[in-house]
This record gives sequence, structure tokens and C-alpha cells, in this order.
Amino acid sequence: MQTFLALIERDIRVLRRDFLDFATRIIVQPFLFVFVFGYVLPGIGQVKPGYVNLLLPGILAASMMMAGVQGTAIPLSTEFGYTKEIEDRLMSPISTPALIAQKITMGTLQAWIAAALVFPIAWLIMRNNLHISISSFPLLFVFILLVGLASAGWGLALGTIIDPFKLPIMFATMVIPAIFLGATYYPWKALAKIKWLQELILINPMVYASEGFRSVITPQIPHIPWFLSVLGLLAGIVFLTYLGVRGFLKRAYS
Repeated sequence: MQTFLALIERDIRVLRRDFLDFATRIIVQPFLFVFVFGYVLPGIGQVKPGYVNLLLPGILAASMMMAGVQGTAIPLSTEFGYTKEIEDRLMSPISTPALIAQKITMGTLQAWIAAALVFPIAWLIMRNNLHISISSFPLLFVFILLVGLASAGWGLALGTIIDPFKLPIMFATMVIPAIFLGATYYPWKALAKIKWLQELILINPMVYASEGFRSVITPQIPHIPWFLSVLGLLAGIVFLTYLGVRGFLKRAYS
């Protein structure tokens, strides 16, 4: 436990040192989407003002997912790649499961920080047309916890599979499409007219992240029932973490 906490403290120190870079990476894209779709377009009458109520939960979910995936996948891929830093950690007095848990913990923490940064900025920009009605604070915290864990599990899986030089391609071909097709900028039920797509994207954890936040933050918007979103996120966490653990063990002891 002492070594586990020491590694957590070391990574937090690194995060604090590079916090400006981290915050910039996390905030810029959500800020642009919120500013354009939540302020500019409603302001010029190109979208209905109420669209911001659809947008906020999706932006929150996407920001957390991106932060957790990047915060886990990029360092892990680098450590398994050209730095070989993972070898030093494997030789430290810490078990492999604890080392994996440490990676997931840091990815989850970064996802939570992303939520804390993005939510107030989004609210500030869109507050004039935003109608938030949080149905349950305990349930909101449950979704924040689950989305953070899902993002870290996803990052663990990608970080142990993808070569560091291929990470940009991975984000362009896997992560970004998953976010755009994750009910981020529209409610899942609105896809009823495109039934095949509506059913296909149910394999995407982002759907349950966006719809889960939508069910709690803006429950007046049609959404998947919250308990189904919880089950979807739990299934995603188990599957992605399993892939990540298997990939970690394979890379560590191959």
C-alpha cells in the first residue's frame, strides 16, 4: 500500500507540474463546442436555444472520457514503448494488480478533474438558456464515478495494445468516432428514425455516459432510463478493464 500511494503521489506531482498543459488539452475542444453550439448558433438563431440542454450532459461525458483515456493510454503506451519505464515499476515492491490499479486510479482522477473544469465553464457560457434540474445528487456522483472508471479502463486497454507512435491514429479512428457516435450531441432516442444506428451504438460506453448524465442533469430531455445507463457503464468497465488487464500482463511478461 505504501508503494501504491507513493506512485500515486509521484503522478499527482507530475500532473500538478504540467497542470496548465493538462487543463488546456482538456478545456479547448469542449470550450469550442460549447461556445459555437451553445452560444453562437443559438445567438444567431441557427439552433433552438433549448439545444444547450441536450449539449451539456454530452459535453461533460465526452470531456471525462477523453481525459481518462488520454491520462491512462498515453503514459502507459509510452512506458511500454520507447522509455521502458514500466520495467522499473514492475521491479518495485508493488504487486502487478496494484500497479494496474494505480494506472486506473490516475486515469479516473484526471477524468474527475476534467468534469470539475468543464462543467462550470459550460454553465457560464450557456447559462442564459440552460435549465438544469439535478434529479439526484447521489446518482450524479455515481455517474461521475462510473464514467471516470470507464474512461480509465478504456485507456488501459488502448495503452497496452497501441504502439506509442500510432496513438494519434488511434484517437482519430477510434476515440473521436466513439465520442461523436455516443449520443454526445443528440439524445439516443432521437435516433429512432435511424434504427440500425440506434441499436449499433449501444455497444459504445459513451452512449451510457451521455445518457446517464442527461437523466440526472436535464431529466426533462428524453433519455435512456438511468438504471440501464448504470448497467451499460458497468458492463463497459468490466469488459474494457478485462481487455486492459490482459494486455498489460501480456506486455509485462512477454
